[in-house]
Amino acid sequence: MSALPQSTLHILRAHWIHWLIGLAILVAAVVLSSFVRSILTRLLARIRGFHFGDNSPLARIVHRVRRPVQALVLFTGVGFILPLLDMPAVYLGPMQKALAVLWFIALGWLMISAVYCLEDLLILRFDISVADNLRARRARTQLQLMRRMLITLLIVIDVGLALSVFRDSQIWHYGAGLLASAGLASLVLATAAKSSASNLLAGLQIAFTEPIRLDDVVIVQGEWGRIEEITTTYVVVAIWDQRRLIVPLSYFIENPFQNWTRNTADLLGYPYLYVDYSVPVEPLRQEFRRILEASPDWDKRVCVLQVTNLSEHTMEIRCLLSAADSSRQFNICCEVREKMVTYIQKNYPDAFPRTRFSAVSSGGEKQERLMQPPFAEKT
Repeated sequence: MSALPQSTLHILRAHWIHWLIGLAILVAAVVLSSFVRSILTRLLARIRGFHFGDNSPLARIVHRVRRPVQALVLFTGVGFILPLLDMPAVYLGPMQKALAVLWFIALGWLMISAVYCLEDLLILRFDISVADNLRARRARTQLQLMRRMLITLLIVIDVGLALSVFRDSQIWHYGAGLLASAGLASLVLATAAKSSASNLLAGLQIAFTEPIRLDDVVIVQGEWGRIEEITTTYVVVAIWDQRRLIVPLSYFIENPFQNWTRNTADLLGYPYLYVDYSVPVEPLRQEFRRILEASPDWDKRVCVLQVTNLSEHTMEIRCLLSAADSSRQFNICCEVREKMVTYIQKNYPDAFPRTRFSAVSSGGEKQERLMQPPFAEKT
């Protein structure tokens, strides 16, 4: 085999040099971008005594944006270096388009992270752990819904920017032909879009009219629970027995439901007692007040014991009370039932409902008997 001409060797050597220089610059860009996080962390540590592992607002912001910033710096550096490489146009064009798509994805990632950072900063002003947390729950519900909608909008914009890279290719023609020939698929998509649009409008209504908020106590389809999460399409209700009820967002606009914390968390409770007519009411009323005054769950607003109904066998007594929230209301109602029953058992064992009947003896005389409940004390 004959030796290559000297000019060809110079050309090959020059190409190799260009490739090595470009590769070295590319490696330097990758290494530099990998140190962006550590450099930023050290600068913040000098400015405000920042530590990356703490839970301060600044630490959370850095934690959210460090990876998208690192990716954006990497793709930007590669984008500047790629034209310097002595690469044939048949390879350079697709690589630049792929890099542009990755750059737009990193940009969208950074914008979404910025939305989360803004939400974190605004949430710091609203603490839902306090007793009167109505304003905080309202603000957090609106922030969560607006954050989800804004992220959806940013994703749509970012996808459009990424697709704009292929404006000179045949992708648009293929897509147009596919949409024109997919009549059934278009019908399915239209139906899905209708449902999505309905949920989107329902989300806007919930955010501004506030039929529900985060941590609201609701009764939905006969289930008692708290609003745990509100997404753009559904609501998660945490049931008291640790189940989760998933309800479409539009359900709370189109159907009636109970909201126990719409304006305030204060509630009334009304345990009932069913006793015989022979029970004296005033001692029960005094015992009821004594039980409430000794209970830490009573908020000292309402304490009323009344006879609310009479039947042929029993007397219905309602013990009306108040509590600061639904959990305390449930606990104090159970406590009142237990202690009132114990009081009646000890002091008026014959006051529980009894069934009267008469029997005819062999001599034809009627004898009246009383059926005692199994738990009543015998005299």
